Amino acid sequence: MSSHQLISHGEMQQHNKQSDCWLAIEGKVYDITSFLPEHPGGDEVVLECAGTDATDAFKDIGHSASAEAMLSKFLIGELDAESVPGAPGKKGKKPSHTDTPPP
Repeated sequence: MSSHQLISHGEMQQHNKQSDCWLAIEGKVYDITSFLPEHPGGDEVVLECAGTDATDAFKDIGHSASAEAMLSKFLIGELDAESVPGAPGKKGKKPSHTDTPPP
């Protein structure tokens, strides 16, 4: 699989278990299945984000620079932003908390 493959949100969501774990961080998709047993925080915390955009969770934990650098060996592609529900310019946008209903 090329590191430049465009991966849809729907495809990424299918890889959401211990035996097949993908996640996205900052628009890049990673297959971290083989890393789960080695994750210092345990696999459970990672599996909570499996098949999703884990950018916020990854950043909130405050991973080290070496952890961020380690991601490169698990990179499998780019997340197709157009396929993400609620993406700007996409029909069927989910309402946000800033959307106000008509009076």
